[in-house]
Amino acid sequence: MSVKVRLSVYLDPELMETLASYADRRERPRSLIAEAAIASFLSPDADEAREAAITKRIDQLDRRMNRLERDVGIGVEMIAMFVRFWLSNAPPPPETERALLRKQGGDRYDAFMAALGRRLAKGPKVRQEIAEDNPGQVI
Repeated sequence: MSVKVRLSVYLDPELMETLASYADRRERPRSLIAEAAIASFLSPDADEAREAAITKRIDQLDRRMNRLERDVGIGVEMIAMFVRFWLSNAPPPPETERALLRKQGGDRYDAFMAALGRRLAKGPKVRQEIAEDNPGQVI
């Protein structure tokens, strides 16, 4: 059996509470938990373990970022295809109505942008509304 040397440390109250709670749950002495934590911190493997944990986390973030880029690309392509389809299938208005329609289009665009701003700020997303209206359907 090895001889142990006493060490007195000062901990923030929150950290002390966390240590005490952890030791109580594990039914182990606080000094044993603190000793293991210090040994882990000072271990040469600790840097490698930290690096492995950080690498794993970065890999997870990279996968999420790739999915996000893919999803945004799909959304942009979908909107572009819809606009192209709509524009290629909508008949052009008569020349006499174009000025009025241009003004109405500007007004509608302004109203659309205001509604979009409100929706993004607080409202449910269209995808959420569809999901609520069609439970069990995969969107």
